[in-house]
Amino acid sequence: MSKKVAFYTLGCKLNYSETSTIGRMFEEKGYQKVEFADEPDIFIINTCSVTDNADKKCRKIVREAQSINPDGYVAILGCYAQLKPQEIAEIPGVDAVLGAAEKFRLLDLIDDFKKEPSDKPAQEKVYAGSIEQKLDYHTSYSLNDRTRTFLKVQDGCDYPCSYCTIPLARGKSRSDKIENIIKAAQEIAANDVKEIVLTGVNIGDFGLQNEERKESFLDLCKALDEVEGIERFRISSIEPNLLSNEIIEFVSQSKRFVPHFHIPLQSGSPEVLKLMKRRYKKDLYIDRVEQIKSLMPDCCIGVDVIVGHPGETEERFLETHQFLNELDISYLHVFSYSERPNTDAVDIHPKVSQADKARRSKMLHILSEKKKRAFYDSQLGREKTVLWEDDVTEGQMHGWTENYVRVKAKYDPLRVNTTMPVNLQTFNEEGSVDVQEIDEILSHTLLHSQA
Repeated sequence: MSKKVAFYTLGCKLNYSETSTIGRMFEEKGYQKVEFADEPDIFIINTCSVTDNADKKCRKIVREAQSINPDGYVAILGCYAQLKPQEIAEIPGVDAVLGAAEKFRLLDLIDDFKKEPSDKPAQEKVYAGSIEQKLDYHTSYSLNDRTRTFLKVQDGCDYPCSYCTIPLARGKSRSDKIENIIKAAQEIAANDVKEIVLTGVNIGDFGLQNEERKESFLDLCKALDEVEGIERFRISSIEPNLLSNEIIEFVSQSKRFVPHFHIPLQSGSPEVLKLMKRRYKKDLYIDRVEQIKSLMPDCCIGVDVIVGHPGETEERFLETHQFLNELDISYLHVFSYSERPNTDAVDIHPKVSQADKARRSKMLHILSEKKKRAFYDSQLGREKTVLWEDDVTEGQMHGWTENYVRVKAKYDPLRVNTTMPVNLQTFNEEGSVDVQEIDEILSHTLLHSQA
C-alpha cells in the first residue's frame, strides 16, 4: 500500500496555496493524501512566523502528530523553518526541516521518509540554505480545499518594514511570467472553480523576474480578466502605494475582478508609520479610499492594523482609532505587535505593555464590528450575486457576495459552488445577511400583480 501523507498549514493564504501544490506533488508520486486523524505515515507542517504565537502553534502540531502516530515522519517547512531551522530540528519528533529554497524539492531531498533515530544530530535534519541566495519562483495554487482557490502570483518582499520577518524568511521579491500564471488559472478553471483569490507577499510588486521588472500587476490583471471559466477574481491584499488609479479604474470596469480591496494601513499615526518604515503617508491612504469609493460606492475595503508597535504612545494610538473611525472602510484585521528577532523594531523604544496591547486591540475590534455593521446595513435591499460555499451550520448554508458580504440561506446541495443573484434582506444575529432569491421575488411579484 502507498504511504499516507497529511498536511497542516499555519499562516496566510500564500501558505495554503503552497501546501496544496506540494500535496499534489506527493499524489503524483503515488502517495495517499489523508487527514491527520487517519494515522498518516508522513506529517508535513507548513509554518508561519509572523507572530510568536505561530511558533508555539508549530510545536503544538508536532506534539499532536506524535500522539497520532509516534512512528510518523514529521517534516517542517515554511517561514519559521527558514528563520529558525536549528531550533526546530531540536523539537522532539521532528525528522526534517526545509527552508524556502528546499521545500519544493522535498521529494528529491528525502527518499523514503523513514523515521529518524531520536539521537540523530539536529544539524543533520536541516535542509535550509541562506535566504540571500537567488531563489526560484514556484507558481502555486490551492485546490479542492474550499470553493475559492488561492493562486500565488508573487513571492518575497524588498520592503524593510521594521516589524516584519518576511523578507528574511522568503527572500527578495520575484514573480513568474504572466503566461505561466494564465496557464495555472486555466488549470483551476478546468476543475470547476468559480473564484480565484490572487495572493502573494507583496502582489502589487508583481513583475520582477531575475531582479528586473518585466511586467506589472495591472498587466497581469488585464490578462486574467480574459480567462474563461472563472467567474470572479479577488485581490487578497495590496500595498496602498502600489494600488494605482489605473488598477482601481480597471477593477471598476472589469468583467471578472470584484469590488473588494484589502489595503494594509498598520497605523494612522504619521510618527508610527515612520517608525514602521512604511512607504506612504496618511494622505495617500485617504486618497486611495476616496478614489475607490468614487468609482465603486458598494466596494468593500478591509484594513490591516498593528497595535502596540514600539513607539506607539496612547496619543498615537488614539490618532489611529480616530483616523479609522472617520474612513469609509468596511472591516479591520487587527494584529498585536509581536517582537521578532533580527527586525529593526526590536531596538525601538518605548515598548508597549501587553495590557495596553490587549486594550487597544479590543477597542479596534469593537470599531471593526461597527464598521462591518454599517457596511452591511448600507447593502440591505440591494441585488448582489452570491457564491455559495460548502459551509453548512444547522441547516443553513453560507456564501459571499462579490463585494464580500457574508450571507446565509436554507441549505441546498445543488447550490454549492454556484453563483446566484439575490436580494440582501436582513442583518442576522450571527453577523451575516439573510437573502432572498431574485427569481423568487420576481415570481412573488408576478403572482401578486395577477391577483
